[in-house]
Amino acid sequence: MEKVIVRYKLKPGRVEENEQLVKEVYKQLHNEKPDGLSYATYKLEDGLTFIHIALYNGEGKNPLTGLQAFKNFTAEVKDRCDEPPVANRAAEIGSYGAFSGK
Repeated sequence: MEKVIVRYKLKPGRVEENEQLVKEVYKQLHNEKPDGLSYATYKLEDGLTFIHIALYNGEGKNPLTGLQAFKNFTAEVKDRCDEPPVANRAAEIGSYGAFSGK
């Protein structure tokens, strides 16, 4: 299973734009329902820092990166950021009901 965590901090005044682009990704995900993908986005209490968590246990390339809405989101993300996105692959140590809705 591929697990990726991405963290970045936006420039003040770019939060609404970023949130709208993220919502478009979720809209497309809900319409297309790609198999094997769990995805979540969180805004931290500073109101500028975002964390995205993607888990993919399917075969082949992660379908998230092929979505047009995701391409739109990532196209100018660095321009919206004070701290650019940093992506890290993650190894799970343990979890309880994570991304399962249980």
